[in-house]
Amino acid sequence: MRRRVIMKITYCPTCGSREIKLVVRNWHGKFKDVEYTVPRLPHYSCPKCGEKVFDRNAMSKIREHSPAYRNTRVYSKSA
Repeated sequence: MRRRVIMKITYCPTCGSREIKLVVRNWHGKFKDVEYTVPRLPHYSCPKCGEKVFDRNAMSKIREHSPAYRNTRVYSKSA
C-alpha cells in the first residue's frame, strides 16, 4: 500500500523560506549509539536552514525502523 503525504507546506516553519520542498530520501537516525536508516522517507526539507518536517505517515515509518520502539508493548483495554 502506498502512503500519501497528508500535509502541504509552502514555507519553512523555522526560517520562513519559501524554498522548502517535498523530498524522498533515505533518513538516518541514531538511538542509544545504534544507527538506523529509514529508506525512501518522504518529508519536507529546507535548503536554507536545514529544517526537516515530517507528516504523520513519515513519523510512523520512522517508528517502524527505530530501535527505540522495538520492545514496546501495546496494551488493550479489557472489557
